[in-house]
Amino acid sequence: MFVTKKAISRRTLLRGARAAVALPLLDAMIPAFAPAASTKAVRRFGVVYHPNGVIYDQWLPKGAGSEFELSPTLKGLEPFKDKLIIVTGLSSDQAEALGDGGGDHSRACGSYLTGVHVKKSDSNVENAVSMDQIAAKALERETQLSSLQMTADENSLLGSCDLGYSCAYSSTLSWLTPTLPLMAENNPRVLFERMFGSSDSTDPRVRAARLKQDRSLLDSVSDRVNEIQHQLGHADNRKMNDYLAALRDVERRIQKAEEQSSQALPDVAQPAGIPEKFVDHVRLLYDLQLLAYQSDLTRVITFMYGREQTGRPYPQIGIPEPHHPLTHHQGNPEKMEKCAKIQRHHIALFTEYLEKLRNTRDGDGSLLDHVIILFGGGISNSDRHTHGPLPTFLVGGGAGTLKGGRHLVYPEHTPLTNLQLTLLGKLGVPAEKLGDSSGQFQELSEL
Repeated sequence: MFVTKKAISRRTLLRGARAAVALPLLDAMIPAFAPAASTKAVRRFGVVYHPNGVIYDQWLPKGAGSEFELSPTLKGLEPFKDKLIIVTGLSSDQAEALGDGGGDHSRACGSYLTGVHVKKSDSNVENAVSMDQIAAKALERETQLSSLQMTADENSLLGSCDLGYSCAYSSTLSWLTPTLPLMAENNPRVLFERMFGSSDSTDPRVRAARLKQDRSLLDSVSDRVNEIQHQLGHADNRKMNDYLAALRDVERRIQKAEEQSSQALPDVAQPAGIPEKFVDHVRLLYDLQLLAYQSDLTRVITFMYGREQTGRPYPQIGIPEPHHPLTHHQGNPEKMEKCAKIQRHHIALFTEYLEKLRNTRDGDGSLLDHVIILFGGGISNSDRHTHGPLPTFLVGGGAGTLKGGRHLVYPEHTPLTNLQLTLLGKLGVPAEKLGDSSGQFQELSEL
């Protein structure tokens, strides 16, 4: 650390011809003898959405309070139990038909972060501002990007969607205004250059030329890296080297995916730049989230494993059938086990991400200490399309605002928005009302 009141700005960028790379939090960014208020932990928020419902009996933990046992579906979260809060009894009643007939998948996703009954229309969408965007608006003055929206599924507004509903409802969680959805991005290259590229680097022709030359976007900032590292101490240099190595690794994996997709046979419907394997795609997207938090590019991220009604198969775990039809299992044990296996697969990939958050230092703790991640979905029983009790849990310390290691049980039909309204307060963005909310949860504050 510098023994001076001068410090490198937290907003420092490594600018080059094709890049504008934000830095992780370094000791040199904290002035010596700085008051505690100026070095308080940064609070971050993430949402991870699982589509098409769950096998709830295999998801529900046994016991309540601090004396609970993780279910078969959630067993992989055991190493993070001290940072885990499972919340049961919550519902999204505004996702029910309420006279509109079919459309449970669209309403489930559309109302997930808004708590309102979305308008049934395939052209004129109407929702409400989502809670992630309420947080993003309040925190955006501190970061380059107000929020990021990611998905591991295809992200067009076409395809299999509920009859009478726009595909926008099932393809994103984030709504900037009641009529403006923020579509989730599935291409890691687009996300990478949105995060770290300068304006010209996002030009497809510039991108293609660099790929052909096998050049890294980070090459253009190498001189600036050397210059700033001369100002840093040993610990900061190690942190910088680790961060830049992770950045280059992500870019290398993106380049590999681009090369593979460009060499694919004409009859292979693989989008350019999307890794062929689901696990590789998800790991890249999670690593981009990690880098975004680490460099404080944004403090709000939503991620969807898939859009509602996704038909993704999972041959890599022995499930060649499409996901959505499997969820209409009608009590068939074999189909139910395959659905549960998909859910465990999603949890396993999520725990890999949590491990990286826990191992990434952030101020006086780790990224896992300072983030709040809401994991869940808008459908409970996948066969019956029920919207409660919803599979919901939180992970992370919330910069000291959350006490983990608990299973909180609420009466059925308690609004999911009560939890989300409470989380806004934890993020320093208090609000009086969110959708159909009826109050906040004091239990989350019992530290």
